[in-house]
Amino acid sequence: MARPRVHDLDRLLDAAERLVVEVGAPRVTVRSLAAAAGVPNGTIYHAFGSLGALLARVWLRAAGGFLDLQTELVDEAEDPVSAVVAAAGAPAEFADRRPEAAWLLLTVKKEDLLGPQVPDDLAGDLLALDKRLVALLIRLAERLWDRRDAQAVDVLTTCVVDLPTALFRRAFTAGEPISEDSRARLAAAVRAVLLLPPRKDHDDAHAAH
Repeated sequence: MARPRVHDLDRLLDAAERLVVEVGAPRVTVRSLAAAAGVPNGTIYHAFGSLGALLARVWLRAAGGFLDLQTELVDEAEDPVSAVVAAAGAPAEFADRRPEAAWLLLTVKKEDLLGPQVPDDLAGDLLALDKRLVALLIRLAERLWDRRDAQAVDVLTTCVVDLPTALFRRAFTAGEPISEDSRARLAAAVRAVLLLPPRKDHDDAHAAH
């Protein structure tokens, strides 16, 4: 069997993403995915090796696309505070562009897609994504406070990860668009958090890695 073409692989990933949103990751099967994508069952195994590896690729593709957008929004910001606000609001912007991928990232546990045994190549890609996020947080901390320590990164994690999850999760879970009111409240909350610079303990002066 010839290896599927790139656009066919994208079609498989698109179909898998939709199925995860519609029925939940545990109920996605090779048969249901093959039917949704209009391909033989063997195509899935040939292209990805297993259903688990395919679902892991679905999550990785969504997370990579989100980080690309988040970085783009930060790059376009005019000042450091606006950059953090833009990074925090990225889930809403991502939902406008790719609603199913955004829903997957915010409501589906990564472990439900990746499973207990992650192939080495996928584990490497996951580590690379984690490093990209940390690098973005450090970059924001340097712009704001000329710091890269763990305390500064923790404050930005609150702004960029915790607050958007808390304010947007209900809409995502209900399948509703993110309201302008929620976006405005998030921006206000982020700006309020940034009014109090992170403390710096003497025993926590090491750089974040």
